[in-house]
Amino acid sequence: MESQLMRCAVVGSGVIGRGWMYVFARAGCLTHVFDQNPDQSKKALEWFDVTLEEDIKEGIITQVEADRCRSLVSSYADLKEALSGVEYVQESGPENLEIKHEIFVQVDEIADPNVIIASSTSAIDVNLIAEGLSGMARCVTAHPFNPPHIVPIVEVMGTEKTDPALVTRTVEFLKRVGQKPVVMNFFLPGYLINRIQAAVVREANHLVTRGAASVEDVDALMSHGLGLRWALFGSFGINHTNADGGVREYYTRYGKAYQDIMNDLDSTPPAFDSDMIELIGKGVDDMLGDTTVKECCRWRDRLVRKIRKLKEENPLG
Repeated sequence: MESQLMRCAVVGSGVIGRGWMYVFARAGCLTHVFDQNPDQSKKALEWFDVTLEEDIKEGIITQVEADRCRSLVSSYADLKEALSGVEYVQESGPENLEIKHEIFVQVDEIADPNVIIASSTSAIDVNLIAEGLSGMARCVTAHPFNPPHIVPIVEVMGTEKTDPALVTRTVEFLKRVGQKPVVMNFFLPGYLINRIQAAVVREANHLVTRGAASVEDVDALMSHGLGLRWALFGSFGINHTNADGGVREYYTRYGKAYQDIMNDLDSTPPAFDSDMIELIGKGVDDMLGDTTVKECCRWRDRLVRKIRKLKEENPLG
């Protein structure tokens, strides 16, 4: 997939930044990588090499495609050099307002005026990140879901001063590099996807901590139940299929039952104290046994890719 924006910069090369490296290179973008910590950039490139080799072994890409991806990614020790000639910047620094704001200040001073400056922030208002910048009108949030090279969704939101045309341009670019952008109309803490995730995490933790079910059984409800349907439709689409007359009939028929359940949901957020964390941790250990986190991630990535391919090959209608 070729992009009309052919030069990108990734500023910050942690877990999210390195995923963006893969996204852009896979789409044919010349990708410059900068991190204030040179060791982090080195680790990101090592991760990229290992991931490409694993993808070759699994038949996801060919050796030729992997070589091409790798040839498009370069690491820079100087931010000015990293931003030279680029048309899109993806800031992926730590989730800290002060750090992100400082990165935006530097990028805004160096990058050409027509360059899009996007933040990967998952919780901070981009209006605060870009506050006071002369180039605030070209700043946006482009929040991915981890890992961005596997899960395509990206939440896009402009600042209060962002030109709507630039938001559209960002959306079009993200589509061209293989992502699935959704536009958020105004800021809410956590943006959209993390708010939905937090609601599920809250109730899942509550069910375990009150002793209603084990960690494994609560997870099974998602992976063997809700998750199977949600991979195809979201909440509204699934509700639409739950009654012959569609979502109107479903909400009319089951609205009262939903209200009763929602009124019974715990109103107190989980404490995330040491006791709760250990309870969940022990449950996860029992559920996964000797399987490492890395093995879990690789299995997840492989299966998500297969699900995405299956959906692409079997579109609705």
